[in-house]
Amino acid sequence: MDPHLLRTFAAVARLGSFSAAADELGYTQSAVSQQIAALEQDVGAPLLRRRPVALTDAGARLLEHTGPILLRLAAARADVARLSGPPPAAVVLGATPLSGVDAAALVRVQRAMPRVTFTLHVAGAAAVATGVAVGELDLGLVDGVTAPSDPLPLPDTGRLTTAPVAERPAVVALPAGHPLAGRRGLRLADLADAVWLDAPEIATPLERLRALARAEGFRGGLAYPGTDAAVFSSLIAAGAGLALLPESALTPGVRGVPVAEPRLVHRTDLVHGSLTEPAAAVRDALMS
Repeated sequence: MDPHLLRTFAAVARLGSFSAAADELGYTQSAVSQQIAALEQDVGAPLLRRRPVALTDAGARLLEHTGPILLRLAAARADVARLSGPPPAAVVLGATPLSGVDAAALVRVQRAMPRVTFTLHVAGAAAVATGVAVGELDLGLVDGVTAPSDPLPLPDTGRLTTAPVAERPAVVALPAGHPLAGRRGLRLADLADAVWLDAPEIATPLERLRALARAEGFRGGLAYPGTDAAVFSSLIAAGAGLALLPESALTPGVRGVPVAEPRLVHRTDLVHGSLTEPAAAVRDALMS
């Protein structure tokens, strides 16, 4: 299956238009139509209805596979480039907002290598893991809430090394004046009817909450798609919704109540592929 055809198909499906996909990809509209027709011939099924543009059942199923396929191809290219390309004079570290970056360790490495440019990029867990896989980031710190023995839920990015950096108790974060703020423990399933802050780039996503609690519910309150931890905490303090956090992330006006059931931890992992010498120095500093 030609990845160029898959990219064109994904663009048409996302934009809902052959002409818009052509503009984005730098093709003519007829070239886009020809590529979609070639892909449909390859898979042996119509993928898109034309007027208006809409996915067929077969197209919807193929689209589910397209993102992971293109990601793995990009990750394979980046993995080979790490081994065969010249060592860069820069290190880009990705980190999720609550991963707890050891800033002092990062500065020590920077001072020891004055000719190397170091950059810290803050993003959500999926973006950090994907960035490392495709070579946009040299290494990444990702955090999340999970059962003690379970891995963090990350995209299937292929061959990456994952190492635990820190593990902290997970608590339900709520406003200091909340009726449950004085409780000694809370069952996650008992909070299924509560309003949760919908902030997937920082907090535990709503679908992940349902999976952890093995219960439906967990409706979203105010949606915050950003990555600013200070704004996020202020929203919790103001009553915009609850969240699962590490104890270390609690701020004035926000109380944390331990999760009594199920047993959950907030973990930070370091993810990376093959490392240059400067990137390896960052890894060692963060792991020490």
